[in-house]
Amino acid sequence: MAKLGLNVDHIATVRQARGGVEPDPVTAAALGELAGAEGITIHLREDRRHIQDRDLEILRRTVKTKLNLEMAATQEMVRIALRVKPEQVTLVPEKRQELTTEGGLDVIINAKQITDTVKRLKDGGIVVSLFVDPNQEQVKAANKSGTDYIEIHTGAYAEARTWEDQKRELDSIDAAIKLARKVGMGVNAGHGLNYANIKALAALGGIEEYNIGHSIIARAMLVGLERAVRDMVNLIKYA
Repeated sequence: MAKLGLNVDHIATVRQARGGVEPDPVTAAALGELAGAEGITIHLREDRRHIQDRDLEILRRTVKTKLNLEMAATQEMVRIALRVKPEQVTLVPEKRQELTTEGGLDVIINAKQITDTVKRLKDGGIVVSLFVDPNQEQVKAANKSGTDYIEIHTGAYAEARTWEDQKRELDSIDAAIKLARKVGMGVNAGHGLNYANIKALAALGGIEEYNIGHSIIARAMLVGLERAVRDMVNLIKYA
């Protein structure tokens, strides 16, 4: 059955807005696990705009389910990952000027760098996932890199405004899922998912974990984090 990986980056965003100590993403992660999340996801960005090194260090010691560290494929981040040893690293593209991750990795163009990074992380005992668009050639390139998983970038699906556009994006995602599983890779998904669009996506099957942050934290501001997490867990479970 598919799992929810709760992304707590936006808790840290609120904290950093005032430069204080609250709200604490470590506390949010613990509450999320108690509410049914089966993984915690954080993105340690090079500019440290939200999640801080301190958060990663504490979460490594306190997360009871699975810690998924999103990061760029840089020497600094690889060194941090190999020292902290999260259960999983998800390699993502990163631009300093972007508000949030805007697309998947170009594994084809960056094949050598990504392959080398995947090997270093796997040799360190860390499961590796690559954040890619639902594109057949990118999925094939990801497989050649030796990665354990892909995480399908669902941004285009989430932004589709008509059923025809959504159906086209769902077909692309479904094809990517089938290809990845055929060659032996696990499949996760994330980006832009919310309480409305998760239903049709989860109904496809074949996805092991959904990494979701913004929509859950936004709902939590109105109904509380426990209910927001449970609502999403139930949507995924009963899709």
